[in-house]
Amino acid sequence: MGKLAFYQATEDNVSEIKELTLKAYASIRDLGIHFAAATADDALVKKNIDENICFYMKDDETTVATASIRMPWSPHHGPYEIPHIWWVAVDPQYKRKGYASKILDFVEQDYLARQLHCPSVSLGTAKEHPWLADMYIKRGYQPVGEADLGKGHQTVYLEKLLLGKEYKKR
Repeated sequence: MGKLAFYQATEDNVSEIKELTLKAYASIRDLGIHFAAATADDALVKKNIDENICFYMKDDETTVATASIRMPWSPHHGPYEIPHIWWVAVDPQYKRKGYASKILDFVEQDYLARQLHCPSVSLGTAKEHPWLADMYIKRGYQPVGEADLGKGHQTVYLEKLLLGKEYKKR
């Protein structure tokens, strides 16, 4: 790992975020899971950047990861009244090097907890994915709900306390 730096994406970053995302979500497409990011085009990436808070991470000069936050007041907010992380992607060439943890640490701790003082954050993943929910649980997330959003899989929602002391009953 070289020098890591985090940036908020702008419309100037659409093509690099799209390229990274499509490479990162190839395995999701192979599993037949229908995440919006898995088939992102320029318009969807631009919409994500415009409507949400989209960060990307560079290792030296190479863009290696991205993650976005849907805020409770955004047009496509999460299921609860708290920020919702989505569109987490790491370039497969850089997997298993801790980059997913680094960008999630930045989003959760540096941005949401320290800057915005958010008590918790949610995210969702496909229940059918073989390891994603377990990865998030190991990061301190707890399952708090499920929904069938009509995308061919069951979505499990998880929440992580950032500043709070206990989970709300949902």
